[in-house]
Amino acid sequence: MDRNLICQILNQEMMLATGCTEPAAIALTAAVARQHLTGEPSHIHVAASVNIIKNAMSAGIPGTSYTGIGYAAALGAVCGRVDRQLRVVDDATHEQIEHAADLVRRGDVEVVRAKDPNKLYVEVELTNEEHQARAIISGSHTNVTLIEADHRPLEVSASGSETPHIAPETITEALSIQTIYDFVETLDRKKDDLHMIEQAISINGAISEIGGQGDYGLNIGRNLRQDQENGIMAHSVAADAVAATASGADARMAGANAPVVTNSGSGNQGITATVPILSAAKALGIGEDRMFRAVTLSNLMGIHIHSRFGLLSGLCGATIAGTAASCGLVYLQGGSVQQIGYAVNNMLGGVAGMLCDGAKADCALKISTCIFAAFSCAGMALRNESVKPTDGIVETDPEKTILNFVRLGNEGSPRMDDLVLEMLLNKKN
Repeated sequence: MDRNLICQILNQEMMLATGCTEPAAIALTAAVARQHLTGEPSHIHVAASVNIIKNAMSAGIPGTSYTGIGYAAALGAVCGRVDRQLRVVDDATHEQIEHAADLVRRGDVEVVRAKDPNKLYVEVELTNEEHQARAIISGSHTNVTLIEADHRPLEVSASGSETPHIAPETITEALSIQTIYDFVETLDRKKDDLHMIEQAISINGAISEIGGQGDYGLNIGRNLRQDQENGIMAHSVAADAVAATASGADARMAGANAPVVTNSGSGNQGITATVPILSAAKALGIGEDRMFRAVTLSNLMGIHIHSRFGLLSGLCGATIAGTAASCGLVYLQGGSVQQIGYAVNNMLGGVAGMLCDGAKADCALKISTCIFAAFSCAGMALRNESVKPTDGIVETDPEKTILNFVRLGNEGSPRMDDLVLEMLLNKKN
């Protein structure tokens, strides 16, 4: 086990972001281009992959009343700060927001589907009467791969983009269920660099509280609490954790101007892999050390699956984060590595087919479904009950079950992505 590498993976695959990471990536790309444009932009051209378009169409932009790709690109071009990465437009003033909105209203922002095959691809070109600048982010939400000024390519390092990248293949080789379990069992918080886990606990816990107290999106978390108070649904460790987790997603998808710690490029998945563990540990009276280890295990499991699955897909990422959370819940309650494997098989045998039809308010509803399942599947695992390897995509070895799920996402979902995008773009409303 390479402990330093595992810590580096955690600290790369978990990062601070405000709002949905796809609009943030668009705004960041525009901000990088803006650094290299002489004069103010008068026209903005955005080309993005299907998954970026799908996930940026309806997500709220933090600190504004706007949603959508055009507004994200315009805001990044007007006032984006590259050094803040996925918090690129956190500090936008009212005047800057309205300036960006004027660009959209005048029809000066154009959005098209990119021809590049990468699932995560954003290209933004800014022009005025005399000058041009272009930037591309590809592969991950902050990975700048091209900068151009007046049609001349520039050094990418000039963008202030992310530090040297650990490739998915390296992550795949470093992580397994057994390796993750061994790392968590032996972690030393004084020696291991786990600062992103510490931030996830405090920051993702905070946005859960914000969502629970405010009026955000569909208010999935608040509605669940209301049903509990009305006697329609009972208070329980599981239901309280679902409400807490959904509240965080409610706030994030509605554009609350509060940061989250992401997991594998997704703030919702960072919330989903973390908040259920925090809530359950508090309700069950489990100590801080065990809780910290369980949160670490949960987030590493999410990264482990995503290293093969990729960042974006036609399948809902809440199923991955929910699977990770179920594993964390097993560990939290003293479960073995074998029982963690049972949780993987139970979750992927149950919720693997959930569709991703874009980032939006009802992501919190999908998350709530997955967290209810996570508690049920963890309970089964702790009783040594597992979906049988004769059934569906489940194998005896949970690592092989993960590979089957990955094939569905990578080989089976591209056509589904096209269909979903067609439906979204052809809506009458």
